[in-house]
Amino acid sequence: MPHILFLSYDGMTDPLGQSQVIPYLKGLTAYGYRFTILSCDKPEKFMADKEYVKSLLKDLPIQWESIPYHKSPPLLSSMYDLNMMKRKIKSLHRKDPFDMVHTRPGVPTLAALWMKQKWNVKFLNDIRGFWADERVDGGMWNRKNPVFNYVYTFFKSHEDACVAAADQVVCLTYAAEKIIHTWKHIPRENIPVTVIPCSADMQLFDPEKIQREDKNLMQQSLGIQKDDIIFSYLGSIGGWYLTTEMMDMCKVLSDKIPQSKFLFISPHRHEAIVQAAASAGIPKEKLIITKASRHEVPLYLSFSDYALFFIKPCYSKISSSPTKHGEIMSMGIPVITNSGVGDVADIVKKYDAGFVIDSFTKSEYIKIAEQIVAGKIFDRAAIRKGASDFYSLEEAVRRYASVYAKILT
Repeated sequence: MPHILFLSYDGMTDPLGQSQVIPYLKGLTAYGYRFTILSCDKPEKFMADKEYVKSLLKDLPIQWESIPYHKSPPLLSSMYDLNMMKRKIKSLHRKDPFDMVHTRPGVPTLAALWMKQKWNVKFLNDIRGFWADERVDGGMWNRKNPVFNYVYTFFKSHEDACVAAADQVVCLTYAAEKIIHTWKHIPRENIPVTVIPCSADMQLFDPEKIQREDKNLMQQSLGIQKDDIIFSYLGSIGGWYLTTEMMDMCKVLSDKIPQSKFLFISPHRHEAIVQAAASAGIPKEKLIITKASRHEVPLYLSFSDYALFFIKPCYSKISSSPTKHGEIMSMGIPVITNSGVGDVADIVKKYDAGFVIDSFTKSEYIKIAEQIVAGKIFDRAAIRKGASDFYSLEEAVRRYASVYAKILT
């Protein structure tokens, strides 16, 4: 049974580890693979959620190893984490050699390329984003600073080296695939790229599985009235997610649709949500702010008439596949979102799964609000079918299994 090392700089105790790593690896075990996960977990999250993660992996041929994630000082902490990662890999590889390393951009690819060069371990380069450009576009690396400019240049060169050395390449979007194939400086005639979007667990995100009694109790708890029209937001705010623009959209909806309320399902920064809403002129009584564990999210989302998310449209986001989009579509909920992010606009238009704006202007927001007021109807079953076509976990696992087979056979 081939032994795969999955390297992640995100923790398995983080939501993305539980939604975008463990479900894939669990599915791949059915194809005859066994795994060791090596993740960098935030100490407080690790202590709080390690037993839950262990329960997800119980009775599976998946071993989980975790090392602490360090955030500061910048750059030096990442170098320290990389060194710890390499030391752990050496120990693990000595005891039970790896046949392949599967990793994502950034620090883990430094370790993966090192494994490829040191032991000739097969290498799957899973490009979940244009990592160095994300740090510049997101304001984390200011290229006017000579240190950050050097780091950016280093990782752009390293990105090329990983594509050139990888046995296979995976990316999240068809838009990113087109860009990768234009990288003429890569010393290969044909870069082997497979597109696998962020998937949704449609067994979990299934509106038919919501129990009426649970929904009634939650409705009372949240203070949702029968005639309320709920616009939801799922996930963290800030960063790539354009909080000010989303609140401006909510203000227009609030003005045009008196019965509107805004449900924020967000893990933290709740006071920042209240402040942003106040700055936009949204009455506090229209806000419902809560947090939810992963298995609770479908119940909270089930109140949504629409779901809203705006993401900064920039070069690095061409490679982005928002996890929340597949989960929202799986629940049959139409979205209000923007173009310029991965394949999102094409997906929404193809499956008639909501509204897409091309600019963050009041006139665009008003157009959407007026369509809602006019009674624009979306077929929720068709939206869920669209999620099944594009975002299903089963299809993602099948594609990964095909990539694994190409590498290991």
